[in-house]
Amino acid sequence: MIAIFNKLASAIIKRRIKQLEKMIQNPAEAQEKVLAFILNKTAGTQFAKDHNLTPKDNIETFRQKVPIRKYEDFYPYIHKTLTGEKDILWQGKIKWFAKSSGTTNDKSKFIPITTESLQLNHFDAGKDMIATYIHNNPETKIFTGKTLSIGGSHEISKFNQYARYGDLSAVLIENMPAVYEFFRAPSKKIAIMSEWEKKIQLMAEETIKENITSIAGVPTWTLVLIDRLFKIAKNNPKNLLDIWKNLEVFFHGAVSFTPYRKQFQELCPSPNMHYMEVYNASEGYFAFEHQFNRQDMLLLLHRGIFYEFLPVEDLHKENPKTLLIDEVEINKNYALVISTVGGLQRYLIGDTIKFTEKNPYTIKITGRTKHFLNAFGEEVVIENVEKAIAVASEKTNAQVEEFTVAPVFIKVNESGRHEWIIEFKKTPDNLQEFVNILDKTLQEINSDYEAKRYKNIALKPPVFNIVPQGTFYKWMKSRGKLGGQNKVPRLSNERKYVESILEMLRAEGTKWQIIEAS
Repeated sequence: MIAIFNKLASAIIKRRIKQLEKMIQNPAEAQEKVLAFILNKTAGTQFAKDHNLTPKDNIETFRQKVPIRKYEDFYPYIHKTLTGEKDILWQGKIKWFAKSSGTTNDKSKFIPITTESLQLNHFDAGKDMIATYIHNNPETKIFTGKTLSIGGSHEISKFNQYARYGDLSAVLIENMPAVYEFFRAPSKKIAIMSEWEKKIQLMAEETIKENITSIAGVPTWTLVLIDRLFKIAKNNPKNLLDIWKNLEVFFHGAVSFTPYRKQFQELCPSPNMHYMEVYNASEGYFAFEHQFNRQDMLLLLHRGIFYEFLPVEDLHKENPKTLLIDEVEINKNYALVISTVGGLQRYLIGDTIKFTEKNPYTIKITGRTKHFLNAFGEEVVIENVEKAIAVASEKTNAQVEEFTVAPVFIKVNESGRHEWIIEFKKTPDNLQEFVNILDKTLQEINSDYEAKRYKNIALKPPVFNIVPQGTFYKWMKSRGKLGGQNKVPRLSNERKYVESILEMLRAEGTKWQIIEAS
């Protein structure tokens, strides 16, 4: 079976590498074909009628007719598809929706997943990634074992008789060809479980017996599983290769790998262990690391996504001008605007990127269009935090003057957490109640944060440093950042601001209160 699959895989790889090379050589042409396909498949839909779109539109007329939108602006169309109406964003009915973290207005958002987005984007891009890995590593033995898939899966649920939803990983697993089950672990039943404490245990018990040659997942959840593997292993393993001796590659994404790279290198002390970053979201599969140790990613211009690039300095303009792929500059920040085979057109996804090269077009993710915290896949945006603070303040008669939040990164034997520094203008009546309400409210308004906090598996209760009044002013002054244009960084995916403030207090001999949510 494996020999036959290897022979088949070799033929597929050659074809896919040729397709990638063609895309690299003709990027603008690839993008024109993608948009033409999208316009053809949306012809006659309500969205097309509302915007007077036709399959004959070119790129320029398309951009003139369709305004840039955020999720909240798309929701009236999405709501109709959720209730079973057909020909709204895409021809026919849309059955599948990927549930992801919420917006300012709601706890969760639901991204349409069409048959085309599954086949032409998510699955084809995934095959391109595997083909590229094997092309770069011809001595690979990846198909002699299984891929361990660690997704933040949520059991598939039903809105009604027409629509089903779950985490993207669950939607993909539900729609994968049956043959894939021979080459992935854990079993489908375990992979889409919602009960994470039980799921992690069962994943460890099942996969510790398997020949795992590759891992695909988020670094944070992968470390949680590895910790459980070490706890149940009977041979007292020194590292992960003592459990899976043929492990050779980790396909990772969703959060920055930088804080975790050293840990994984210690867990897998082999020069033959490889790491490939992928840029895959509910809205689409956009890019992957196409050469070892590059730490930038090849943008896929032929896999069902039409891209526009909005200079971040123009984000707040009324009618900002976007750039096409052949107009971008290297090392400049752009907000991504995408039109997809999932039915979203000129959608401001919220990510910012910069190009590292133009031949081929390679990118790095630089952040979000909003302040956000996403060290563990929790996708906490500034609106979430501000709302949680407002609720906690109202209920405890408090006023917050300044604050900043950073991650405490996961270690193999210890969950991660958020660390806050808060300066009050008016101290709450009950400080413990304040931090408890803040943490609880944040879980209520952000489903991804709630999932990570569930039973403290990935995130322990947040810890709060309550600092004296004037602390943030002194810190900003010490950095030469006083003045109206300078703001305290509220959310950060690195620890430099938190550590800088606490170091200043230690140097002064200032004492402060530390309290943990319970």
